[in-house]
Amino acid sequence: MSRGTKVNLNTGAAIPTLGYGTWQSAPGEVSVGVYEALKAGYRHLDLAKVYGNQPEVAQGLKKALAEIPGLKREDIFITSKLWNNSHRPEYVEEALDQTLKELDLDYLDLYLIHWPVAFERRSANELFPLTAKDSDETVLDDGVSIVDTWKAVVKLPKSKVRAVGVSNFTPEHLQAVIDATGVVPAVNQIERHPLLQQNDTLIKYAKEKNIHITAYSAFGNNTIGVPLLIEHPVVKDVADKIGATPAQVLLAWAQVGGHSVIPKSVTPSRIKSNFQEVTLGEDDVAAVNKIGETPRRYNIPMTYHPRWNVNIWNEEPEQNARRGVILG
Repeated sequence: MSRGTKVNLNTGAAIPTLGYGTWQSAPGEVSVGVYEALKAGYRHLDLAKVYGNQPEVAQGLKKALAEIPGLKREDIFITSKLWNNSHRPEYVEEALDQTLKELDLDYLDLYLIHWPVAFERRSANELFPLTAKDSDETVLDDGVSIVDTWKAVVKLPKSKVRAVGVSNFTPEHLQAVIDATGVVPAVNQIERHPLLQQNDTLIKYAKEKNIHITAYSAFGNNTIGVPLLIEHPVVKDVADKIGATPAQVLLAWAQVGGHSVIPKSVTPSRIKSNFQEVTLGEDDVAAVNKIGETPRRYNIPMTYHPRWNVNIWNEEPEQNARRGVILG
């Protein structure tokens, strides 16, 4: 996969298949990471309000635009996301405006509904409202559906956002918003890696509907104390065989089929290494695919602290959730 590779969204816009993610970047690190990523050749940045670092992203972006010869704003595909406390229609454009202000930008290339879950809003700055009785549970807003939110998102001015989509949606969630509006999301950003491939379900559905898939957590997730997939022996064997790093193998695998992927690193050498072009043969892809014979999802909000008492994917930890996603 060439590092200049782009694919077209259903809007006609082109999105680079390798992006730079900013989730969990510590204060003081993300501005440097964004600058180094753009210097290395990345032209796709993935951001979110809830990451709490968009003003620092703006610093790195400004530095890059000032110092990298020929680089212009229109060369960079920038995504951000609507947070759960702004799902009510009257809050949607206000939330976008706040993100644009934090980034000091006139427009985004893509704006996503971050989760198919709405939080109660007591103030615009309270991202995780908690119950008075149980500080380990986030208060959900039962008065708004994902259809309500999507209807507001698709009405956002094109002068402020060029394309809109969703994140962490299932085929059922996607079908609900499509049926209600006739507007197909341009993108669905999902957890995807060799242990959670979803090829016969979500990936198949997205292909049928011409919804682009962006993968996050491409290396797995070590927040719960399990090794990242860069440590998996199969990934290491493929890497040794083709003279690549395990991270490069996983990123190349994630882009097979025209999907995009948004690895995060704040280390300049890793940022550059992740951007190196790697080609996987069919046998290499098949070997990595076999890792997923026993699927594993890491990102389940019912297991968060504070938890979100909602069943999103019908996984085992969600079976006793108070409610499911409110579709319409």
